[in-house]
Amino acid sequence: MELRVLKYFLAVAREENITAAAEKLHITQPTLSKQLMDLEDELGKKLFIRGKRKITLTEEGVFLKKRAAEIVELANKTESEIKMQDDIVGGEIYIGGGETQSMHFIAQTIKSLSIKYPQIRFHMFSGNGEDIEERLDKGLIDFGVFVGLTDLKKYNYLKLKSFDTWGLLMRKDCPLAQNKTISPKDIAKIPILCSRQALIQNELAGWLGYSFDKLNIIGTYNLIYNASVMVDEGIGCALAIDGLINTTGNSRLCFRPLEPEIKADTIIAWKKHKAFSKSAEKFLEYLQDGLSAK
Repeated sequence: MELRVLKYFLAVAREENITAAAEKLHITQPTLSKQLMDLEDELGKKLFIRGKRKITLTEEGVFLKKRAAEIVELANKTESEIKMQDDIVGGEIYIGGGETQSMHFIAQTIKSLSIKYPQIRFHMFSGNGEDIEERLDKGLIDFGVFVGLTDLKKYNYLKLKSFDTWGLLMRKDCPLAQNKTISPKDIAKIPILCSRQALIQNELAGWLGYSFDKLNIIGTYNLIYNASVMVDEGIGCALAIDGLINTTGNSRLCFRPLEPEIKADTIIAWKKHKAFSKSAEKFLEYLQDGLSAK
C-alpha cells in the first residue's frame, strides 16, 4: 500500500463523499475513484458502501481507517524528525499520559526546554495505561506517563518523585462526605464508578480485602472528567486519584482519601533501543536534570 493512497482513503473516509474528497485533495474524481478501487482490489476486501449521496465504511474499512491514520501519523512524525537541520534542536515531541498530578512536573520540563529551544513543538495525548502503551509500542508517541501498576519489561523509564493518592470522589451531600477517610466497609454497598485500568490490574484488591465482584460497580471510566459528571449528577461515587477534579468553591463534589492510604507511583517510559531525535534527547536530559535537582 502506498502512503499517498492511504491519505486518499482517509480523505474519503473523513468527507464521506468522493467528490468532496477529490476537491480537498486537488485531484479529479475519476482518478480518486480508480485509486480506491485499486486499493480494494489489492486488499481483496470491499472498503466502502457507496450510496447516492454518502459513502460509508465497511467493517474492513473501519479497521483500515484506524491503521491508516496510525501509519500516516508515524510517517509524518518520521519525516519531520529527519528534515530538521543538524545544527538546530527542533522538531516534534509526542507525549502520552494518564491523568496525574505529575503532569505538572512534565509541564515544567516542557516550559524550561521551550525557553532554550523554541523550535521544538510538543504534542500531548491523554488516555489510560492501555491507550498509552499501545501508542508507545507503535512508535506514535516518544514518551508515556504511567500511573500505578505497569509492566515495564519493554521500556526504559524514570520514576517521578511525586505520587497520586487514591480516594473516593462524591457529592458533598453524600453521607460519606462526613468521613475524613474512606474504609473498605464504607463502599461495600454504595454505587461505584471505577477506573477500568484499576479493575483490570486489580490495583485496589489488596486494600479492599475482598473481591471487586462484591462491590456495586455500576460503571467504569478511563478518564476521570466524564466520571465526575456522573458523580455530580448523583449517579454514584467514583474511586479515583486526588487533585484531578476541582472540589473547591461552588463545586458540589468532594474527595476523601482511602484508609489505609494507597499511593500510586508515576513513571515516564520510552521504548528500549529507541532511536531518539535530538529534541527527544534534550527532553530526556531535562527530565533527568529536573529529577536530580528536586
